[in-house]
Amino acid sequence: MTNNKADTIEEYILRRLEQNADKQIELKRTALADEISCAPSQISYVLSTRFTAERGFVVESRRGLGGYIRIALVPEEIDQKQMLYRDMIDSVREDTNFAEVERMLEFLLTNKLITRREAQIILQTVANLYQSEAAGKIAADERAKLIRSIFLTLAKIT
Repeated sequence: MTNNKADTIEEYILRRLEQNADKQIELKRTALADEISCAPSQISYVLSTRFTAERGFVVESRRGLGGYIRIALVPEEIDQKQMLYRDMIDSVREDTNFAEVERMLEFLLTNKLITRREAQIILQTVANLYQSEAAGKIAADERAKLIRSIFLTLAKIT
């Protein structure tokens, strides 16, 4: 595949993304290949090399009949913050201890993703959840669910 064809495919997709207000498009691989006069494998090559997460894109692909390619441009700063919160949410389990949650909040505070006031309010709430669990008033799975919901809320308002 020549770079020229790859450039043409990339430019076409970027133009379509730019035209769409939500910076997301859905394409049919074979229809796109026909329109640009290339092989579907060339489309796959361009998607895997030029539309990567590192470059701020999310690509979802489904092959076969009814298959599609969904490409979304994600603003870099939002993407990184959302990935951070997603990692925190995923790391909260029934066996997550208070010190781990405290470290997560300290990280958010240090990186100015939350204010000192927010950190203190959340920390007190989480401490109460651990005390309630110790007193048998709340189960560990419920406590973890509530802590995850706190991080999910922070992710939504960031």
